[in-house]
Amino acid sequence: MEKSSTGLPANVAGLLCYLLGWVSGLVFYLIEKQSDFVKYHATQSVIVFGTLTLASIALGVVPFIGGLLAPLLSLLAFALWIILMIKAFQHTRYKLPWAGDLAEKYARKDLI
Repeated sequence: MEKSSTGLPANVAGLLCYLLGWVSGLVFYLIEKQSDFVKYHATQSVIVFGTLTLASIALGVVPFIGGLLAPLLSLLAFALWIILMIKAFQHTRYKLPWAGDLAEKYARKDLI
């Protein structure tokens, strides 16, 4: 099994990229120097959960409709969180539409 520069197996590091949403994704994006797999999942985590966080904040300032849509957004975020952690642990490069394309583009930039 491939190792990450953190010393963890790549699938475990990939799972941890999603554990705390965009925050853990950012941490792994900054510290990973070896594994393209981990860097991809870290980048996708930052993009997906960063976007969902910003959307949640935006919905919070919209009266009535924001209150109706916020629980749906939270449910979507929870489902994605579970799916992405499982896929990373299975050592699958699960590619979400839009975010996966961006993650592929930016994940390879900083690898040494």
